[in-house]
Amino acid sequence: MRPPGAALVALAGTAALALVPALAPAYYATLMVPFFAYAIALLGFNLLFGKAGLLSFGHAMFLGLGAYGAAVMAGVLHVHSFEAVLCATMLAAAIVAVPIGFVCVRYTGIFFGMLTLAFGMLFYSFLFKFYYVTGGDSGMRVPRMSILGLDFARYNKIEFLAGPFYYYCLALLVAAGVLMWRIVHSPFGLHLRTVGDNARKAEYLGVHVRRCRLVAFVVSAAFGAAGGAILGFRIGLADPELVYWTQSGQLVFMAVLGGFAHFLGPIIGALAYIVLQDQLQSLTPYWRFVLGAILAVVVIGFPTGLAGLADDLRRRFRRSGA
Repeated sequence: MRPPGAALVALAGTAALALVPALAPAYYATLMVPFFAYAIALLGFNLLFGKAGLLSFGHAMFLGLGAYGAAVMAGVLHVHSFEAVLCATMLAAAIVAVPIGFVCVRYTGIFFGMLTLAFGMLFYSFLFKFYYVTGGDSGMRVPRMSILGLDFARYNKIEFLAGPFYYYCLALLVAAGVLMWRIVHSPFGLHLRTVGDNARKAEYLGVHVRRCRLVAFVVSAAFGAAGGAILGFRIGLADPELVYWTQSGQLVFMAVLGGFAHFLGPIIGALAYIVLQDQLQSLTPYWRFVLGAILAVVVIGFPTGLAGLADDLRRRFRRSGA
């Protein structure tokens, strides 16, 4: 997708999302909050997967770091500003990602994936077993915090999530998207794409391959923690299931469904997944089977994902018009 087209799609999508609380019931507005969280996390995940060519099977660990970081900051340390919590959890995730990434980026392919999965499951075991520290399977409560210095005390939880917090998360997604766009199109982003295409050739050209991969890993961890903090705040609970390997698989599912080769693909995939999951859960108890079948159809029939399919349709329409 060319940059002007991507910008127009992004603007149209942002305008449509801004109208959801006004035109749809509050339930659908609250449903979009997890979409914002996953979309921000996927912007980072796709820097690692779509650009550097490294598929992480343990990336939900950073979602958990964000959620549990919010629980500790707000519930234990009594920090009531969500902005402070967000910055602190992103910084903590980046710090944690440095030693983990230093080990993992030495490998590629399935070895990288298995290492990240191992670290993710170690963190899950820690959260699950150390009950007196993390709350075990009961998790940790994430209290309500202020946003932009305002507590919105007169709003109940649904009104708050479907109103002020909805637009706050939309603004965060836009800011995260602009920041990631700048990263992807910076010299570092060009180096990273070269590494993803051909690491050996990039090394011959003077690119520090492991350093690029490590920086991408750290940046993706920070974005993942931001998404996790939003999820924890929305639910009001940091739960160890958020770190389980199936959550990492869910991130992969969204990226593939939307099209990881396109900048907006993972965001489209997150939206499609959230809406599909909600509708299928109301229709059948076998919704996971149906989602799996949809993923199989997408991978086989449309390997470039929903974003790639839309791009192909646009090209065909232009040819037919010409």
